[in-house]
Amino acid sequence: MWTTSMTSTWLAGFTVCLSLIVSIGAQNLYVLRQAVSGEHVRACVAWCVFSDALLIGIGVAGMAQVLGDSPTLAYYLTLGGALFLLAYGLMALWRAAMPAGAAPAADADGDAPATSARRGLWRVLGALVVITLFNPHVYLDTVVLVGSIGARQDGSLKWIFVLGAACASLAWFVMLASAGRRLQTLFAKPQAWRVMDGFTGVMMLALAWWVYSGLENIGAA
Repeated sequence: MWTTSMTSTWLAGFTVCLSLIVSIGAQNLYVLRQAVSGEHVRACVAWCVFSDALLIGIGVAGMAQVLGDSPTLAYYLTLGGALFLLAYGLMALWRAAMPAGAAPAADADGDAPATSARRGLWRVLGALVVITLFNPHVYLDTVVLVGSIGARQDGSLKWIFVLGAACASLAWFVMLASAGRRLQTLFAKPQAWRVMDGFTGVMMLALAWWVYSGLENIGAA
């Protein structure tokens, strides 16, 4: 039977997770880009929801405490996250600087933008897996922060918390994919892709600096 405590725990997981993922990050921008180009969007959404639930579940199961008790590991995870965001931002700025003719163009029917050679499912998912799992800052958010909050729940309520977090992830990425679909007409223009890449690059560099600036606090701890 579903109880009041289960509802409040589910809401806690939903709220905490949603507050973290509703931000401009590498994973979100990748999914938005795939939604605009119309390439394997459902698979991208499924992976994002699965990876969020998995990492939060790992944190709830005890890894959050392990990482929390190791300032050195937290330091290097944060440093790795800053370097990852820096590299991602520079790559986006490089794409923005490319000639307009090298940017994605519209399909023949004008329905959706497409690259000159559409990428296969495993190539698209492979890039998303790298963006997700090779960004150390993701572990600080999901495993350490959300996982440690979920670990405080009693007994089986821990997994109700994870369920709430997974529902928040699903709601967000479905909304993001829907927004990308609505922007396809705008991104039929190659110049729009350059603007998006420029915005992505600037945001990633700003995030890299923000993450790097937090190293002093971790080192002091």
